Amino acid sequence: MKIDELEKLPSEDISTLASAERRKFLRLGLVVTGMYLGGTVLSLTSARNSQAAGVVPEIGKYPYSPHYSMVIREKLCIDCELCKEACVKTNHVPAYGYRTTILERRRSLGGDRFETIFMPVLCNHCNRPPCVRVCPTTATWKDEKTGIVVMLPSRCIGCKTCMTACPYNARYFKEETRAVDKCDFCWEAKLSKGETNTACAEACPADVRIFGNMADPESRVFKLVHAPETMVWVLRPETGAVPNIYYINT
Repeated sequence: MKIDELEKLPSEDISTLASAERRKFLRLGLVVTGMYLGGTVLSLTSARNSQAAGVVPEIGKYPYSPHYSMVIREKLCIDCELCKEACVKTNHVPAYGYRTTILERRRSLGGDRFETIFMPVLCNHCNRPPCVRVCPTTATWKDEKTGIVVMLPSRCIGCKTCMTACPYNARYFKEETRAVDKCDFCWEAKLSKGETNTACAEACPADVRIFGNMADPESRVFKLVHAPETMVWVLRPETGAVPNIYYINT
């Protein structure tokens, strides 16, 4: 299969590639670097080029310390929603709101047969967050130390511009505070109190979500993203947001 042909494959077909074909791509140093929420692969390029483009961090060069990131092993998700329940309980999310969700896609297997694939989605804590650029009151910003995109409800005027700008539909308007709310990697509830994991990652029984410090070579997130046998992709890289949520094929 030619590279230009592979670029046209829908992302849901990646998992069906033969082992020999996968090894062929890996020998060429190729990694998947993007997909739409609808599932279209945007590009397939060398690991070196993808790092230069800012899609996958170049080893040893991280803007933040710790550089919090999350790796999602999409094919392991069984849609049990324990991650969502843990998030709601930990972060006091109202019934109408969400800080994380799970999208469902169906891949045809031919005839009447199909496969259901579940894709966990949350705030991507982008290195170039569009939500921060459009906020008129600096109610949302990227923390200079951790890189987490945070909200200060008291500054929010409820204009919802950040909700429109978010490439991942990861924000909602919280009626109780009359302000926009979103995932903060459990900063307020857990990390700022000395804990090292998010509620959603802790609750996952299938080890789908792995949270950690990408700047630490000994962390699982670092090892998973930079493993030579791993295909890595991010959602909507065409926006230039440079997300810190990575999806992998293992």
